[in-house]
Amino acid sequence: MFDSLSNKLATTFKNIRNKGKLRAEDIDQTLQEVKAALLEADVNYKVVKDFCESVRRNAEGMNVIKSLNPGQMVIKYVHDELLKIMGKTEVLNLNVAPPAIIMLVGLQGAGKTTHSAKLAKHLKENNKRNPLLVSVDVYRPAAIEQLKILAENIGLKSYNSTLDKSPLTIAQEAVKYAKNSGFDTVILDTAGRLQIDDKLMNELIDIIEAIEPNEILLTADAMTGQEAVNIAKGFDDCLDLDGIILTKLDGDARGGAALSMRAVTGKPIKFIGVGEHIDKLEIFYPDRLVSRILGMGDMLTFIEKAVQHVDLEEAEKLRKKAKKGDFSLEDFLSQMRTIQNMGSMTSMMKMIPGMGQLAQKVDADQAERELKKIEAIILSMTPQERENHEIIDGSRRKRIARGSGTTVEDINKLLKQFSEMRKMMKQFLKGGNQLAKMRGMASMLRSKV
Repeated sequence: MFDSLSNKLATTFKNIRNKGKLRAEDIDQTLQEVKAALLEADVNYKVVKDFCESVRRNAEGMNVIKSLNPGQMVIKYVHDELLKIMGKTEVLNLNVAPPAIIMLVGLQGAGKTTHSAKLAKHLKENNKRNPLLVSVDVYRPAAIEQLKILAENIGLKSYNSTLDKSPLTIAQEAVKYAKNSGFDTVILDTAGRLQIDDKLMNELIDIIEAIEPNEILLTADAMTGQEAVNIAKGFDDCLDLDGIILTKLDGDARGGAALSMRAVTGKPIKFIGVGEHIDKLEIFYPDRLVSRILGMGDMLTFIEKAVQHVDLEEAEKLRKKAKKGDFSLEDFLSQMRTIQNMGSMTSMMKMIPGMGQLAQKVDADQAERELKKIEAIILSMTPQERENHEIIDGSRRKRIARGSGTTVEDINKLLKQFSEMRKMMKQFLKGGNQLAKMRGMASMLRSKV
């Protein structure tokens, strides 16, 4: 989402990064370019104006840190001011007598139903909660059925809402049912409209007064840009929101909503939706987003994803095999699938410091096609061939090529690269147990959850 903004800022900072001394006109020129980049990214005009004024004040009274030159200090001020705009990470208020009630509100089409299920899955897996999903959207019959199906897919319960009852009645009865049935959390999926109107707000206010939710979260679509900020302000004025779930942050929007939301509404973004899949919901970490925007990567998120998807015991077995030179094509296929589950190659590269711009040059579709080709080739081999690739002679290569819809040249290329990779892995692992470092990082991250 922030590729364009990140590229423009990178170009701007390149001109001042290594300057030993900054003139007033250097600062003016830099801030003009930063301002233009932020406005083009659809950041609120007043937010941009205040942002640039604050950076200018700091730059003019600059007290240079010994390890940084003046140009680098300006970049630091931009970094710090972006953090100030977006605020700090704020968690859900779940430390209450059960059930904790979380109410999702928003306009029609913003993704409330899907994100109700995403949030439930997140709370189940990361907070060990037992949520009950409840739909009070009686105006869209498919919403009740959709939430029921989503709940079943993630192994959770949904309340048996019916169309003959009012949203207020369903909400009250569902909370009572949850309290008597051992659920510690209720997630309420409310109805939406195409626009904010009195009927919608009055219905939501009635529900809020009756069940007193602990969290009122607005689901806002980042693809609508500054309109998402205006919608957030409209809902907050009426309902006094506790936070925001900003969806579709994996799309092609310019990202202004994410940078403006806190400054304009005063309410924190608590979660971001980063994909359509049910597990594509993340806690919003402003510091990590700022690092990615400024081209500094996001190693913490990268490590967290690795910890989530890597079986450390299995990784230890593979490490030992690789150290002895016994790493097979079957093992390689398993590791390749693990990496694919972490996300696209380009999204992973963007999290590694210094790799952001390179990631933009990678043809993501071509990379995915190559991975699929490798998978097809390995799956066309017999178990014996996967375990010992050295037995794959000319006739076997022709058979594998026919079975995978590739060429003998493709088979030759893969086997050559695999052999070289095995040698490199064996040499690398002689230097020490890298898994121990990963275990340490995993332990540290889990202790913070």
